[in-house]
Amino acid sequence: MFEFHGDRKRYFEIQKLNTEKYVIPFIEQKIAIKPGFRVLEIGCGEAGVLLPFLERGCIAVGVELEVARLDMANEMLKDFVYSGKVKFLGKDIYKVDADTELGGKFDLIILKDVIEHIHDQKKLISEMKNFLAAGGSIFFGFPPWQMPFGGHQQMCRNKWLSKLPYYHLLPRPIYKWILKKYNEPVDALLEIRDTRISIEKFEKIVKEAGYKISEFTHYLLNPIYEYKFGWKAKKQLSFITRLPYLRDYFTTCVYYLIKPL
Repeated sequence: MFEFHGDRKRYFEIQKLNTEKYVIPFIEQKIAIKPGFRVLEIGCGEAGVLLPFLERGCIAVGVELEVARLDMANEMLKDFVYSGKVKFLGKDIYKVDADTELGGKFDLIILKDVIEHIHDQKKLISEMKNFLAAGGSIFFGFPPWQMPFGGHQQMCRNKWLSKLPYYHLLPRPIYKWILKKYNEPVDALLEIRDTRISIEKFEKIVKEAGYKISEFTHYLLNPIYEYKFGWKAKKQLSFITRLPYLRDYFTTCVYYLIKPL
């Protein structure tokens, strides 16, 4: 097993493989991905998720707040960049104008492992309507906060803390004390705690923001674990998906496709 968040090139490849095998088939339950389809990824990182869409003839834009990560994106996708099939913008999504900076509206917007890092999630989800073309949809994939590793413990340097489940659910002062005691990235991990999102919170925001859920899948074993640990993806038991709040503790990943009412 490799250092998942340290080896960025391998991370790029994993995102590509995961998108080909799981994300696109999920989306295509409702939407046929066609050449010329305009795709926006918010929080694109190195853009491994976008590559399979580009290989299908889509036109893509990636927006990423951490500008340094776009260096690899431009390198890994340089042929598509040179041909004008993809462009990247290093900017806060809240400060982006779709018409003047992104070249228009989109058939599909992607947020893969991103919404749980966003401040004021309701504002963003509401405003994304301004980026959508008529009939457009938004894909979300994220880990519910209450799941065993919803605190992103894998960021920890201490080998025990990086593998210890659920302790991110402790009261904030206790959680902060543990992180400080073991010299972990306190600010980064507490920010994840502050922007956390549950299945219930997400579905409530979607409803209040004027969207409908077109499709969803809950996973007991996150598809990305196939590449991290060699564990095959496993969908959540159907009766657990119907148990509000309890499901968050045993669901390691959710996929949603939504569209405006």
